[in-house]
Amino acid sequence: MKTLTVATPTHGRVLVREATGPSAVVVGFHGYMENAAIQMARLEQLPGCDRWTLVSVQGLHRFYRGRTDEVVAGWMTRQDREAMIADNIEYASRAIEAAAPAGVPLFTIGFSQGVAMAYRAGVRGRRAASGIIAVGGDVAPELLADSSAGIPPTLIARGERDEWYTSGKLEADLMALGNRGVPVTTLVYPAAHEWTADVAAASSSFIHTLIRRV
Repeated sequence: MKTLTVATPTHGRVLVREATGPSAVVVGFHGYMENAAIQMARLEQLPGCDRWTLVSVQGLHRFYRGRTDEVVAGWMTRQDREAMIADNIEYASRAIEAAAPAGVPLFTIGFSQGVAMAYRAGVRGRRAASGIIAVGGDVAPELLADSSAGIPPTLIARGERDEWYTSGKLEADLMALGNRGVPVTTLVYPAAHEWTADVAAASSSFIHTLIRRV
């Protein structure tokens, strides 16, 4: 018996909140068992986001949450991992090309499982990010293994009581990125594995700072 990996077209769901004459494009990636609407609600919490185009990309792998009719999604599993990574990067690039105006600083922001996608889209996507925000998730390992991968300034946020993205994982990421010379801002906030007002405030400040430098 042999296993085939077969490519096929598929369609993804992307939510966009446009701004007139935007000063930034912020592209969000949700966590496991979430959806684009959940991440869009987080993006809309960012102070000063009225002049930003907000894009929330939903994972391609949809399913129902428990025994409800709520549609949620995930980004990938261990199975056919490399192929799924390539598919997701291409999908994110197409979503950004379709939704984001050109010539505007681009920022990617991910929560939990979506953090790896924020890194991958911002580094491997056809439009490089000016900054990456990682909330409750670690750096995509293949990017750390590739010394040629140019990672832009990054904000890493971790809840003090987060049992998934532990303090050990945070320290490992800080060391790895520091060794690469990546400018990193860190936020440790009083919460568990969740998005809070502290995260929104720090993310907004990070984006505003980098916009002024572009």
